[in-house]
Amino acid sequence: MASSRGWLLRLVVAFAFAQGAVSMARPAVSYRALALGADERAVGVIAGAYALLPLLAAVPLGRRTDHGRCAPLLAAGVLLIAGGCALGGTAGSLGAVAAWSGLTGLGHLCFVIGAQSIVARRSAPAEQDRNFGHFTIGASLGQLAGPLAAGAVIGGDMARTSALALHASAAVAAVALTSMWRIEARPRPVPRAARAKVPVRGILRTRGVPAGIFVSLAVLSATDVLTAYLPVVGEQRGIAPAVVGVLLSLRAAATIACRLVMGPLLRLMGRTALLATTCLTGGLLCAALALPVPLWALAAMLTVLGFCLGAGQPLSMTTVVRAAPEQARSTALALRLTGNRLGQVAAPAAAGLVAGVAGAAAPFTVIGVLLAASAGVAVRAARPARGRRSRGAAAAAEAAPSPGRHTSGIG
Repeated sequence: MASSRGWLLRLVVAFAFAQGAVSMARPAVSYRALALGADERAVGVIAGAYALLPLLAAVPLGRRTDHGRCAPLLAAGVLLIAGGCALGGTAGSLGAVAAWSGLTGLGHLCFVIGAQSIVARRSAPAEQDRNFGHFTIGASLGQLAGPLAAGAVIGGDMARTSALALHASAAVAAVALTSMWRIEARPRPVPRAARAKVPVRGILRTRGVPAGIFVSLAVLSATDVLTAYLPVVGEQRGIAPAVVGVLLSLRAAATIACRLVMGPLLRLMGRTALLATTCLTGGLLCAALALPVPLWALAAMLTVLGFCLGAGQPLSMTTVVRAAPEQARSTALALRLTGNRLGQVAAPAAAGLVAGVAGAAAPFTVIGVLLAASAGVAVRAARPARGRRSRGAAAAAEAAPSPGRHTSGIG
């Protein structure tokens, strides 16, 4: 990255540590719950608690960020992640484990809303896809390293080692604070007229915003279901857990590779074609995972699938940012994150129901259909409106400042 984008490099490093802490803590929380006597259902409830507080807090946090500074939200997020992890390591009941897991989820939400808003504000329109792609490399690095670190720490004495892993997660999160200097540009004064709130309903009805939310939900759901059910499929097919771990690492590494070459791919294909192609190809590959293919073919499919899944998140961020009213971009990004959290709650639950009826590989087919549908949604959203503004644009215009007034400092 060029020196002029040093802020982005520092943000990527901070995100890698924050995401690594969360990715290390989430399996450690499950093991902590098991050590306290939880059954499979209780583990699922505790895992769902991670997304509960973010569902309630996302829009208010987005509103607060639209016309305020973002860096304090990053620092608050890191402190909440570290606090939730540290307290989770000392929890002596399942209720306490669930509560501190929820606090960790809230911290992650704070960090991501603040970080995405900074990228949106500091990136010129032509740089948004590239910068969001580089930004999400931090998440991919954390998702790659976190579970490996948790697996290396957690051992035979589950109660002691799960607590150790959670305390280590808190320390990893705290490291993120060291690279958060001079990330945010000096804010410009925002006239009072530019601070009018765009209704959430108006944002959701703005052309392009629902498409970005749906694509993001589909891609994240695919990643979550893949992580949850590949070990189950591997067990049924006689694939060792260590090999399954390598397969998941291949997927994560391919996702990073995609985001590293996002710029050339966009110049070659264009954003709509790239988004639609990767979602459709990813959907076909995801559905094909249900087939009893040999190990080498499974590895190849997961590598290509990981590459395809790498494009959806950063491009959906840009889709939402470009479509949303300028004075409500942080709120629109928060709504996108709300969709992600809904997917994180609903997708595993739905996959469990499907797996119980049709077998452990069946959820891959369902997620494949969801990804293919997101490709169609992306293409449809990219078509120009026919001779009139969307209803959402009209609603946004009502809340926007009058001509001749300055707009907000986002952009």
